[in-house]
Amino acid sequence: MEKKTRIGNTDLYVNPIGLGTNAVGGHNLFPSLDEAAGRELVLTGLENGINFLDTAFIYGPKRSEEIIGEVLKERGNRSEVVIATKAAHKYVGEEIVLDNSPAFLTQAVDESLKRLQTDYIDLFYIHFPDANTPKDEAVGALKQLKDKGKIRSIGVSNFTLDQLKEANKDGYVDVVQGEYNLISRDAEKEFFPYALNQHISFIPYFPLAKGILTGKYQLDSDLTGRRGKFFEKPLYEQTLEKVEHLRNIAASKGIEIAHLVLAWYLTREAVDVIIPGAKNATQVLHNLKTLDVQLTADEIEAIDVIFR
Repeated sequence: MEKKTRIGNTDLYVNPIGLGTNAVGGHNLFPSLDEAAGRELVLTGLENGINFLDTAFIYGPKRSEEIIGEVLKERGNRSEVVIATKAAHKYVGEEIVLDNSPAFLTQAVDESLKRLQTDYIDLFYIHFPDANTPKDEAVGALKQLKDKGKIRSIGVSNFTLDQLKEANKDGYVDVVQGEYNLISRDAEKEFFPYALNQHISFIPYFPLAKGILTGKYQLDSDLTGRRGKFFEKPLYEQTLEKVEHLRNIAASKGIEIAHLVLAWYLTREAVDVIIPGAKNATQVLHNLKTLDVQLTADEIEAIDVIFR
């Protein structure tokens, strides 16, 4: 039987390796996506012990939720799967705006339920904060939906610490999702102390820093089409130098760098589950190998020091 971990103070118990599904139907995020491959990777994950799927309205938009709903409907095992989804993006004509208003969130939950072909969502996030809605009012609306059984737990994503504290004024926030990896460790000081104090689980995104923390990049790698801070100088070169130290640790254990990195995150007290993404079924199975990694206290400390 697979190891299960509890997400914070919720009644959600999941495989510590979940699945980020922005590449499942996320046609607006990735060019030339194959929906059949997306279905296959979700099925592969479910058939190999993954039971936590992380999606969102904006992945597609809508299509990721729809594909997951179709797969779960076909399999008929909804109760065995923990689904997290998110909303905040609203189309106004051709423009996308952020909306955290109670009316919008109530409607967003109902629409997600239809796309996912289910009568409840296990974890529902406010995906991004808007500029105007008081965050405790936004979360209060989700609490009402939780009381009605439409959602089981409440999350916020991309919030500042002050926004999280405002959102959690009544103690209703169960999960916060934010950027965290060995390169970007601000969350350790900004979020972890508050999250631990409030029994809020922190779920990282970009755990492998867009692939740089897998060891697949070299100084002479072709970075055409690669964008974002992780690929900018001098951070890129500095990170590659540190990754070489990880390579040595991984080699000594006979494992891959990606598994070493993902396993290290699971040693963080505030982190219960990680949600690495995948573009095909092979990558899903690759991510699951993380569960076989056992790190010693010295190895945990060594990795910490390399990226301190």
